[in-house]
Amino acid sequence: MRILVAEDDKTSRLIIEAAVTSLGHECIVATSGEEAWRLFETIDVEVIISDRMMPGMDGLELCRRVRASNKDTYTYFIFLTILDERPDVVSGMEAGADDYLVKPLDAVELKLRMLVASRVTALHRRLFRQSEELAQLNRQLFDQSRTDSLTRLGNRLKLSEDLDTIGAQADRYDRSYCAIMCDVDYFKAYNDDEGHPAGDKVLQLVARALVSASRVGDQIYRYGGEEFLILLPEQDLTAGVAAADRFRQAVEVMAIPHDGNPRNGVVTISAGVAPFQGAEPKSIQAWLNEADAALYRAKQKGRNCVAHEPQSPLPGPSLVPSLEKVESGSD
Repeated sequence: MRILVAEDDKTSRLIIEAAVTSLGHECIVATSGEEAWRLFETIDVEVIISDRMMPGMDGLELCRRVRASNKDTYTYFIFLTILDERPDVVSGMEAGADDYLVKPLDAVELKLRMLVASRVTALHRRLFRQSEELAQLNRQLFDQSRTDSLTRLGNRLKLSEDLDTIGAQADRYDRSYCAIMCDVDYFKAYNDDEGHPAGDKVLQLVARALVSASRVGDQIYRYGGEEFLILLPEQDLTAGVAAADRFRQAVEVMAIPHDGNPRNGVVTISAGVAPFQGAEPKSIQAWLNEADAALYRAKQKGRNCVAHEPQSPLPGPSLVPSLEKVESGSD
């Protein structure tokens, strides 16, 4: 083990150091409580052997600081005392000490304390590792419960939680968002022709294309079946329509053969865009309903295109060549 010895008396310090190293342990020495505390903060030690009475920071204060520290591992603390100080051992234990040794130091007593310290610290480290493993497992289970098993995107539970956060942030900070509702065109026909395993593969590829076309901050979810939802923070309708067309193109350029798509014979998506502003008297559900209605209009227009709600012309200069081109898609 690595042992930190805090002792202001040079002779006692040399005796303890020699005894500790003779038992095969690494010994680090400090001549004061302040020095011992600085060493403890920078290095990991299994055991501290400290004189109880030292000028400046005494052993009691050093022990209290060690016990109040945020280190992950447990440090076994042993007080050094002389025979007539043994009635004060209780105060040392109350400060957080685990044991004590009487001066002059007895090598057998020291060896016994080191055996106990080794078992206690090993037990604490094992418990800490198990606690870390359990915490990691809980984090994995938490993430898995919020991840769609097929596409690895966020699922409806994750969406519900994020929408609660978005609603609170929009109300408090008047933030703007855009929702893009996407749907794979003629997906039922693809499943009927190619089979469900091939359909699942298409959903995975579409999800991957959406992720690759997304930007930092975009949140993508599998909304259900072949439907996806993308939430864009701090984006207005113009930027949302441009982003939706970027996602549409990302899927189309994969050129996945789809004989059931009469327009161009490849897998495509349609998208509906709806904005949301915190100051608007509109619920989150109404916002999603608008995106869904826009998606329905995109499908009515012939699919592989982008539509938006409200249907009025986009405000400001468009980020795409023309709205007509976006809504018509590519044949």
